[in-house]
Amino acid sequence: MTLKIRCCALNSDQGPHFPTLQSAGFDVLPGNRDRNYWDESTLISELEECCAVIAGSEPYTRTVIEGCPELRVIARTGVGFDAIDLAACDERGIVVTTTPGVNHHSVAEHTIALLMGIARGFPDQDQRVRAGTWKRIERPRVMDTTIGVVGMGRIGKAVVTRARGLGMKVLGFEPYPDEEFCRRWEVELTDLDSLLSRSDYVSLHNPLTPESHKMMNAERFAKMKSGSVLINTARGGLVDEEALIAALKSGHLRAAGLDVFEVEPLPTDSPLVEMENVLLSGHVAGLDIESQRDTLTMAAETIIGLRDGHWPSHCIQNLKNVSDWSWTK
Repeated sequence: MTLKIRCCALNSDQGPHFPTLQSAGFDVLPGNRDRNYWDESTLISELEECCAVIAGSEPYTRTVIEGCPELRVIARTGVGFDAIDLAACDERGIVVTTTPGVNHHSVAEHTIALLMGIARGFPDQDQRVRAGTWKRIERPRVMDTTIGVVGMGRIGKAVVTRARGLGMKVLGFEPYPDEEFCRRWEVELTDLDSLLSRSDYVSLHNPLTPESHKMMNAERFAKMKSGSVLINTARGGLVDEEALIAALKSGHLRAAGLDVFEVEPLPTDSPLVEMENVLLSGHVAGLDIESQRDTLTMAAETIIGLRDGHWPSHCIQNLKNVSDWSWTK
């Protein structure tokens, strides 16, 4: 029987995973980029007869899971898996994997790019020069300001080291902190409310869970320091966008840098699109040449390992306490 794998993740139609999987006996199929993978019936059709998928942020709902009887592995590129119905996967014995430790530097660099872009007035500065309408506007220096890092896993830590290099003071909120790291990099651990009230920039790096869904709501925005900036390169669902828009329009927040949104792609009629104090990018924080190479390699090696009877637990996000999983069911 041919073992087919579909590459649904964006930018996965070529790369090191192709020869790796092919040499292991898999038939690797590129994605059909003219098809809408956010449509359940389309995704089911694409995964027909596939035993695994190199997955992006497209939603794997219960309907999709139940419509793909041959599926054994959903190998998510990156570390987020909130678009996958884990309960449905558990019921059908489908393994959900991620690629931890490969994109934290990329996300951290993108976070700092958004922060510095806002701080130095981009893209407005660029657009004014192109239009011939130069305008000199003084803005607060980044050095000696305070950044609050919410979530201090690999990505949060990578942001901390870069922020310290810029001369920023760092506050951190993390339920299970690495105390040695915090001492080394002079991170002051604090509760969330204190972080929000004291930070000039608040950067989100925590996972999206039922508890953290829309954690940044009107109440939390009101607690943020007047004139501060929100940066989100984590998950769009962490932020109540309606409340964020209101805080930006009122002037309580100076600006926002957003790579992720409640609905993706961001609808073109969203008020965020028209706001001059919002810097936008399209869920690309974790994407650079190095992270793309490493995430695709890890996804391929994880699929092969599962097929060969291994259990790479550091990559597996479901089927907890399962000891008898088999590729052949």
